[in-house]
Amino acid sequence: MAIDFTLSVNQKRLQSIAREFANDILAPRIRKADEEPDPQRAFQEVKGAYIESYKLGFATGFIPKQYGGGGISNLDLQVVAEEICAVDPGFATILLVNGLALMPLVWFGSEEQKQRWLVPATGDPRGEYLAAWTVSEAAGSPGGTANFDNPAPWPAGISLTAKHDRANGEYVLNGHKYWPCNAGGWDLAGANVNVCIVRTASELGGNEGLSAIIIPRGTAGVEYEEPISKLGHRICQNNSIVFRDCRVPEENAFAIGQGDLAISRAFTWSGPVAAIAAVGVARSAYEYVLEWSKNYTGGGPTPIINHQAVGYSLADIAMKVEACRAFAWKAAHYLDSNESHGHAICAMAKVFCGETLFDAVFRAMKVMGVNALDRRHPVERYLREAAVFPLYDAGNMGMQMRKIWTVMRHDDFDPRAFMDLAATPFDKTLI
Repeated sequence: MAIDFTLSVNQKRLQSIAREFANDILAPRIRKADEEPDPQRAFQEVKGAYIESYKLGFATGFIPKQYGGGGISNLDLQVVAEEICAVDPGFATILLVNGLALMPLVWFGSEEQKQRWLVPATGDPRGEYLAAWTVSEAAGSPGGTANFDNPAPWPAGISLTAKHDRANGEYVLNGHKYWPCNAGGWDLAGANVNVCIVRTASELGGNEGLSAIIIPRGTAGVEYEEPISKLGHRICQNNSIVFRDCRVPEENAFAIGQGDLAISRAFTWSGPVAAIAAVGVARSAYEYVLEWSKNYTGGGPTPIINHQAVGYSLADIAMKVEACRAFAWKAAHYLDSNESHGHAICAMAKVFCGETLFDAVFRAMKVMGVNALDRRHPVERYLREAAVFPLYDAGNMGMQMRKIWTVMRHDDFDPRAFMDLAATPFDKTLI
């Protein structure tokens, strides 16, 4: 039988390395970083852990081997990401946003661009390299990013403009980005590269007028404002960025007129990762509360695990964790089987696991009762982290559900495609 959930020898090794890193190097830094009121300082608190993770290949392992990456599969990435997210999903976001930024180059960039930008990303001798996926924009009227593919011209959809100055061989950027992770870099002077989605044709809608462009660190005309202070994922840096007549060489542009597809494919790649992140957090909440219930009596004669209500609640949480892990793995396997195309099933995994496991973490808190609110325990942080999953990474209501719907409504959609691992093509007719 072809179906087998047994990890290979190499996957077990990856899991062991990731778990040792997460428990021994990352975990001791988390409490202080999470409680740091200054979000930039919180980000800097984990720089040492990031350098160690970079050396282990976790920051660029998904990049193909010919460009210096590890060339690991999406399923291998699941194994690593769960262990790190079980300790802190905000830190894992710092690592994996490198993929959101750089994988579009793998898919849409020229060979020259790949050599120029991917090789340095995987070969930083200091281990500090950061890439940022700079798509999201501030709320407004119009504003935000969910309707990036709106057929209306500027300013609907993506409003950061990049006008082509052909005489000088440059693009000139003007506008504002809000929420990108890693964009400000360790010192708020910029990540090594910001991969920006821009409007290269203001008169066209989102299906034709969007492109990607690489903004290297040190580019003039970019201001990185103080990071956003957030409820959860406090360790990862989310920025407000202002572009004022920012000039970038035209050879830095790629996916010209296909920025909409770059957005959709990048958030497809990250879907299973967001799903397994939810698994990691819920797993930690479950394990902590299970141990608590075996020792805490609630004033009664025996530990509360002996009460049926507690046992049933924990059994329900355990079932959801296992089911969601299987769904995340299935979505990752689908990506590996279909050349990183899996727009509907990857969105399904992201939405289902994030929503399901937020509820699971809250149910774990109910087992602990009011003690779960005590910050001496990690459970309140798990709930804050779990609250992020339905909202980030092309939010469930904003983009992900729409991706599922648009695939399903196509005349050629086969409802058994996911069961059969059959391709479900996604192109501009579906955006």
